[in-house]
Amino acid sequence: MGGKSVWILGDQLLRSHPALEQTADGSVRIVLVESLEQAQRRPYQRKKLVLLFSAMRHYAEALRGAGYEVDYVRAARAIDGLRQHVAAHEPDALYTMAASSYRGRRFQREYLAGKLGIQVVVIPNSQFLVEEHNPVPDPEPERQYIMEYFYRDMRRHYNVLMTADDEPLGGQWNYDKQNRKPLPQSVSPPADPSFEPDEITRAVMDEVAELSGLSGTVEGFAYAVTHQGAQAAFGNFIAHRLAQFGPYEDALSQRSHSLFHSVLSPYLNIGLLEPRPLIRAAERAYREERAPLNSVEGFVRQILGWREFMYWQYWRQMPELLGKNSWEARRALPAFFWTGETDMACLAHALQRAVTTGYNHHIERLMVIGNFCMLAGLEPAAVNDWFSSLYIDAYDWVMPPNVIGMALNADGGLTATKPYIASANYINKMGDHCQQCTFDHQARHGQEACPYNFLYWNFLLEHESRLRSNPRLGPNVLGLRYLDEADRQAVRADAKVFLDGLRSR
Repeated sequence: MGGKSVWILGDQLLRSHPALEQTADGSVRIVLVESLEQAQRRPYQRKKLVLLFSAMRHYAEALRGAGYEVDYVRAARAIDGLRQHVAAHEPDALYTMAASSYRGRRFQREYLAGKLGIQVVVIPNSQFLVEEHNPVPDPEPERQYIMEYFYRDMRRHYNVLMTADDEPLGGQWNYDKQNRKPLPQSVSPPADPSFEPDEITRAVMDEVAELSGLSGTVEGFAYAVTHQGAQAAFGNFIAHRLAQFGPYEDALSQRSHSLFHSVLSPYLNIGLLEPRPLIRAAERAYREERAPLNSVEGFVRQILGWREFMYWQYWRQMPELLGKNSWEARRALPAFFWTGETDMACLAHALQRAVTTGYNHHIERLMVIGNFCMLAGLEPAAVNDWFSSLYIDAYDWVMPPNVIGMALNADGGLTATKPYIASANYINKMGDHCQQCTFDHQARHGQEACPYNFLYWNFLLEHESRLRSNPRLGPNVLGLRYLDEADRQAVRADAKVFLDGLRSR
């Protein structure tokens, strides 16, 4: 008995875990805990739990193969599993890496030692580069920090896609203007990489299928659950998707599940992949002329810019972020968000994909689902709960800043400089849903009008004075001059009828 124990959290399945490196000088046992309470804290997508639990079990087997003693505990609660481990092995101290969530980190630092009765050592989190280099270490509480400048600082610090003169390769920091093409009929994205479930995964699928109160099904689960599998998925992206990722990064399509997106966030967010190697591999692909700069920079920006900025914003704004509602949106989440049963073709497609697969790419999340939530005035906490439940890559650090901060602009603009709102014109321009929809994407109001249209104009009318003060939304608000009084009344009337007709669960 005695020695040191290392508690590795389920979303920290790193090849080289810093807690193991810090305890390498003596006897060490590793404990992983499958918590039923955590699994049922929300109506989670079943495929997410299959990925998480199967990856944890495979990780435990890999550690045993490397010579470690591993205690894999399944318990009602995480604390119960840890108490069971401490009682059985009587370690002198428990080492653990800081959780990525506010709730988890508070539990580790403020309560864990007292509940276990032994020393608890919490070491810094290594899964995010901003933990190593923070461009804004002491942010002013109400100041708006722009992701673009945060991203540029990270690029400079880590010397990513930079010249010897400390300038961005190609002379530009981002290539957004080249990355806004709809998907042509002549372009067919490759099939998603698929991984056949092994015996461990099939057992997890059977167990998760029996859990109550969850969303989706385990059927069709085909994600990687090991470091080797996740690396193969990344290799597939570099070889078959990265080159075309940039131009069609913002495209919407019914023809492809992921278009040219990487679908690596489920692996990044549990530690099967890590950001630095992905960034360097993408950089090599550009230097070896296997992918153009606009595609590589777009991918790098998602990881080194957006992902790190969201994590930074999460810790900057927590715990107040969860209660933010600067637009005073109070409407309940419609019941069809759990089924996808709506006549709006683009929204139905995105919702059904989320319910069935646990995945949407970022434009479906932001400009179809998030846009609807913003225009409909849905209550931010409820929307955040839905996103946090349905997505396979959803964790507590990533959804609040993305949903409450970015998609709903409910944090007063601390995360995003403007609300991301658009009419059906944007969806028609970037996607292929409108042609099969029962609604008219061109009609501003009337029985056949697309709800995105009258909701958009109604939102502008309701918040005209506030929106006029935002320089990035000036042109949108100026469009109200084309609406005469009859149009304004019709827009408001259609929006009221539609919104009053929404039914919650």
